[in-house]
Amino acid sequence: MSSSTASSLTYAGEISPTEAWQRLAQNPRAWLVDVRTQAEWAFVGQPDLSSLGRSLVRVSWQIFPSMTHNDDFAALLESEGVGRNDPIFLLCRSGARSRAAAEYLTEIGFSDCWNVTDGFEGGFDDKKHRGTVSGWKASALPWQQG
Repeated sequence: MSSSTASSLTYAGEISPTEAWQRLAQNPRAWLVDVRTQAEWAFVGQPDLSSLGRSLVRVSWQIFPSMTHNDDFAALLESEGVGRNDPIFLLCRSGARSRAAAEYLTEIGFSDCWNVTDGFEGGFDDKKHRGTVSGWKASALPWQQG
């Protein structure tokens, strides 16, 4: 389901990586928030918004290595300048952590939170590798290593 709101969702909805990119390009108030861990940012890569004149917001939803919930998640977003009424596109590896973050932010009063479907790497291909069949990387959107 691309960028539509469904009544069963507790957040704004699901959005494809390509549509998130387009909305980021069109709306200077929109944010891309990568909720993965420091290790993932360093070793797997991360979206590159420099051609939009924008910066990626990186705030981990879970703390590595214990993968416990980051209790400071919302406060850290706000310290980056993310407003409670701004469009927020949340991204993780495959869409699960970012969906949980979108639900949480909506529950505490953020009004326009979207889950980027398939995340940065998406699902597995036939060789059990990520990043080739779905997600940000497979959509040929700008990204950088490390």
